[in-house]
Amino acid sequence: MNKVIMYSTQVCPYCQMAERLLKSRGVEHVEKVLIDKDPTRRAEMMTRTGRRTVPQVFIGETHVGGYDDLSALDRAGGLAPLLEVA
Repeated sequence: MNKVIMYSTQVCPYCQMAERLLKSRGVEHVEKVLIDKDPTRRAEMMTRTGRRTVPQVFIGETHVGGYDDLSALDRAGGLAPLLEVA
């Protein structure tokens, strides 16, 4: 399974929903980068994604986006193949 990294904050409900969705698809570990604890990581997230909001989900090297993007990808059937190791 590809590594999953999620830029998040400690109190973000959309981050929690994204993590639940990923776990329901078999992801055992989501590496969370808490940008509210380390402002340099927020700048890193904005540089990598061009976005200011959380969550920002990466599966492997692919930037999926936020919760709405992740959910849409799942509904379209694209999440499971992306989670599999190529």
